[in-house]
Amino acid sequence: MAVSIDALLQRARAHLERVEAADLDAALSAGAWLIDIRPEAQRRAEGAFPRAHILERNVLEWRLDPQSSARITPGPTYDDLVIIACSAGYASSLAAASLQALGFHRATDLAGGYQAWRDLRAEARSA
Repeated sequence: MAVSIDALLQRARAHLERVEAADLDAALSAGAWLIDIRPEAQRRAEGAFPRAHILERNVLEWRLDPQSSARITPGPTYDDLVIIACSAGYASSLAAASLQALGFHRATDLAGGYQAWRDLRAEARSA
């Protein structure tokens, strides 16, 4: 049975405790992993997170799965908070749901993605 992307996104987000841009620094200070899944061209155009691990979307599961021969080391454990970030917070929700299916039960995403984080930092600088 076919499902729309909106329904798929809603289903994915139903199991996520999404991190707001204002809470990202605290989560990272507490030991969370921030994984930026944007392609290189998009990171160049938009900017970069200072403390992110770069794993583009097409290799994410292989590079994080502890059972994969392509896993990064060191990498997050199944119990670590893993925050996935994309540009606007859509692809990251689907990616986080995929990581949850692999066993990363605390996987989630950054609500609004890089754009929300960038806008929050710009607001703080202008205040």
